[in-house]
Amino acid sequence: MSNLCTSSNTTASSTFNFNIQPLKFNNSTRNHRSRNFRVKMCSSIPQNATVVGCGSLTVDFLATVAAYPKPDDKIRTTTLKVQGGGNAANALTCLARLGLNTRLISKIADDSQGRGMLEELQIDGVDTSFIVVSKEGTSPFTYIIVDNETKTRTCIHTPGYPPMIPQDLSESSLLSVLDGASIVYFDGRLYETALVVAREAARKNIPILIDAERPREGLDDLLKLADYVVCSAKFPKAWTEASTVPRALVSILLRLPNVKFVAVTLGKDGCIMLERSVNASPSTEEVDVDSLLESLELRKDKSASVPTCISSSVAKLKAEGIGTVTGKLYIGTAESVPPSELIDTTGAGDAFIGAVIYAICSKFSLETMLPFAANVAGAKCRDLGARSGLPYRADPRLASFIK
Repeated sequence: MSNLCTSSNTTASSTFNFNIQPLKFNNSTRNHRSRNFRVKMCSSIPQNATVVGCGSLTVDFLATVAAYPKPDDKIRTTTLKVQGGGNAANALTCLARLGLNTRLISKIADDSQGRGMLEELQIDGVDTSFIVVSKEGTSPFTYIIVDNETKTRTCIHTPGYPPMIPQDLSESSLLSVLDGASIVYFDGRLYETALVVAREAARKNIPILIDAERPREGLDDLLKLADYVVCSAKFPKAWTEASTVPRALVSILLRLPNVKFVAVTLGKDGCIMLERSVNASPSTEEVDVDSLLESLELRKDKSASVPTCISSSVAKLKAEGIGTVTGKLYIGTAESVPPSELIDTTGAGDAFIGAVIYAICSKFSLETMLPFAANVAGAKCRDLGARSGLPYRADPRLASFIK
């Protein structure tokens, strides 16, 4: 996430006022990593790949502290960075740095924060022409406390005002933003507008990827239109009420018959992915999905520092009390980032999703997709904020994936 400044404004609630003192930009993208630099690296980008994202765009105020405060404590920050954020905006920034065309649908206010967010996205090559700018109101922002001791982050979000509504996106803009799109990504926010965009994308047979971070209003309707789902660690069991994550993944594929794969990110423990198989042999073996995951875990090389992927054969995966789905189970390991290099996990999931979308556009195998996404997320974790560490296409760490 990036750097911006702001002035006094009124929030969505007439009873809540805030003042933010102007802060100087602190954006690593404002140096040699210009748009021209990025384009020079794009010699073998997936042809005409354009990603449309719909969702969150915010300002992140990142305060690094030695240790998370106790109630009524007074502590000092060790580092302060102000940077653009928001799940959709972060994922599209990741994709733009990897060389894809990106278009963002979101809403901000015409304040100093909003203008800074637009400028930052434009520097990275994200098309901001579909972002609605309200003449009045307040742009959304998030306070993020980064704990140096545990390497965790705590987010306190304030929504922008006025909120985005479907009428903010004209019919001509809707058709224009989806023109030539390779895939559309939704982070679950702005659900009324997102549903309008998703239905039109589905009508045009444009693939849809949903970021299911947590149960939200309107998310179920979006998920019914999804081709791909990437979940946070807590979502699968919360949404399905299954007792284990593998059983929850089976339940998700049974509930959402159009989904090709569902993945769950697990932070330092990597990820689990379940891919649906549609052409399985009638003699395909039936196995318990929890037992299968345990057998894959035993195959992990715990000494490996680079991300790897372990997959099962196609099987009839049985989830006790839920049902059976035919597919393949995958385990992706995370990069083992040395403690001296691990700075901040803010936005690691957004980086992972951006890389997954890139891999879909590039037609990577899932065995390649998961280590690639883990590498991109690991690179992000080496800098403060969700965007500063996002790698560019020419990054040597991605050379084995991007030719």
